[in-house]
Order: sequence, then structure tokens, then C-alpha cells
Amino acid sequence: MEVVRTERMVLSRVRPEDLEAVHEIHSDPRTNVHSSAGPTVDMEASLVMLDLWLADWAERGIGYWAARLPERPQVLGIGGLRYAPLEGEDVLHLYYRFRPTAWGHGYATELARAALRVGRGLGTVVALIGDGNEPSRRVAEKAGLHRERPIRYGGVPSDLYVA
Repeated sequence: MEVVRTERMVLSRVRPEDLEAVHEIHSDPRTNVHSSAGPTVDMEASLVMLDLWLADWAERGIGYWAARLPERPQVLGIGGLRYAPLEGEDVLHLYYRFRPTAWGHGYATELARAALRVGRGLGTVVALIGDGNEPSRRVAEKAGLHRERPIRYGGVPSDLYVA
């Protein structure tokens, strides 16, 4: 699970060396249009986020990947599965966020499908998609998730998608 190959990408567990890419992706206002938290404002906040993801791998054996094209060092995006509490249950939260230059190529859907294969049998896989986030909704549906119901998550109106 630490390294997964898809048709076009190599998905490998995030590493401390990915900090700059994590910050670039999460601090870009374009990647945060639908994020209630908005862009990550400084490298320290990105480090806190990355440390959380590194702990997921160390403690739970599953977490987010850095998505790259084979033989290319640039991180195209971050995504995968991590355990998260939802309404008193520990679920696998599906996440995907890519650089704007990677949008429109189907990479997020490819990553989401790989994550669903990895997560099969490990627990309930969900995606929480904020109102108006049509690109994320399309990715979830193409990957095979279905909308279960509306939900408020982190105080934000969202839809709960389930695999």
C-alpha cells in the first residue's frame, strides 16, 4: 500500500521531502476554491499537515500518497485514504487535491479508484464534498462512490459520498 502503480502514475506514501510540494498545492488559492479553511498560509501549517499524514502511515499503515508520473520527480497531487472520525465511527476518508496544471487529465479519478481498491475490506470509505464542488463530485462518482445524504461536516454543508 505504500507504493501503488496506476495506469499512468506512481502513488507513494508522502515523505518529509514532499513538504514543498504539499505547501505549493495547498497554498494555491485555485486548489482551495471549495475549501472552507482556505489556502494554507505558511510553511509551518503545511508541516503540521504533513506530520499528521506521516503519523497516519506510522501508526495506522495507511495514509495519503504523493502522486507522480513515472520517472518524474514533481508531485502532481496528494490523495488517498486516512482514518477519520465521522458521526462516532472511524471511516476511511478519501481525499484528492492536485496542482491546477494536472487538472482535466483524469488523475484524481485514477487516484480515487486506486484508493478504493486499497481500502476494500478495511472499512467504510467516504468522501465529504462541499456544496458547489462539482469537480470533486464528478471524481467521486466516476470512481464509483454514490451520494448518500447531505451532512454538515466541520460546520460546512456537504454531501456524504460512500463507496
